[in-house]
Amino acid sequence: MTQHSSEPFRLIVTGGGTGGHTYPALTAVRTLQARLAAASRALEVLWAGTADSLESRVAAAEGIAFAPVATGKIRRHRNPVMMLSPANVRDMARVPLGVAQARAVVSRFRPDVVLATGGYVAVPVGVAASLCNRPLVVHEQTVRLGLANRTLAGKATHIAVSSDSTLPLLSEASRKVAVVTGNPVRPEVLTGQADKAIQALGLHGFHRNLPTVYVTGGAQGSEQINGLVADVLPWLLGSANVIHQCGPDNVEALRTRADALPADLVSRYLLTGFVGSELPDVLALADVVISRSGAGTIAELTALGKAAVLIPLATSAGNEQAHNASHLHDAGAAVALLGTVTAAQLREAVGPLLTDTRRRTDIADRARSYGRPDAADRLVDLLFAAAGR
Repeated sequence: MTQHSSEPFRLIVTGGGTGGHTYPALTAVRTLQARLAAASRALEVLWAGTADSLESRVAAAEGIAFAPVATGKIRRHRNPVMMLSPANVRDMARVPLGVAQARAVVSRFRPDVVLATGGYVAVPVGVAASLCNRPLVVHEQTVRLGLANRTLAGKATHIAVSSDSTLPLLSEASRKVAVVTGNPVRPEVLTGQADKAIQALGLHGFHRNLPTVYVTGGAQGSEQINGLVADVLPWLLGSANVIHQCGPDNVEALRTRADALPADLVSRYLLTGFVGSELPDVLALADVVISRSGAGTIAELTALGKAAVLIPLATSAGNEQAHNASHLHDAGAAVALLGTVTAAQLREAVGPLLTDTRRRTDIADRARSYGRPDAADRLVDLLFAAAGR
């Protein structure tokens, strides 16, 4: 970045549909803004996304200007003939409209660089960047490029990937412009304090000489993970404290089972629908995490160096969660439970992490070796490089 330039840096960011695409983009925008402010420069940013979407709500909450772009969702199927469903044909017909709209947005805004983080809406905006000869940086959060990013790879100035393991999966041309940046992690996640979690959540019955297990299935919870943990809960509480974030709609059903626990175990079990601003402190307290294996979760757990038992969401796009979990499992940086998971398998996976401190520490250290807590800064460096600033 040219430090003496007084012109605002102009960025179009696109990507969304899910938090996995939206929040890394938001973290990158915040990091870019802070870097520019430190150099006494302003950032002008425009988010191009789908109307009435997660990214539109995030942009509004952040005070980021938003431009709606038409897009269509491609419903994938193993049978290529099924890809020609009426819904897919109808949505694919919207792509040219989206490209035309995006081209008008890019031409009018004249960004220094366009950042695309995946999701269907990134395709028309990325294509428009290429048509308007604006630099395009594509960021991939998972081990394998998603469908949108595969579509844009040939048009990208740089492809930012989250793992070294992605590089061999790229075409030769894509590898030449690929840079391993990692997946941006919210800075606050890295600054948690275990004692704050104890105070904020009233965990005064927790035994600090026992390991603490944090169970999460994401903001809405996971029926699969909730059921597995409920089945092993008395055993689990025999050797650990447990914070179980089960999703707001699942608290009542699980509360009945929790109330049947012996009093000495209840004091070491927190059942909660949602963990909000306390999450960084909860993660700091946790010795073992049982969770899904979405890209954002993987980025946080590896940046923090947490021993984890990963239970991928079987219906994730392109089976990406299974790929993420298997990648860490094969490296000894997590324990992955794939396919149909039983309570016995969960117990077998978690047990050694609770009783064998050396094993838990070894997995945590290996996980940390895959973490990139500076991923947002690396991605911002790439944006500057693409823009020639």
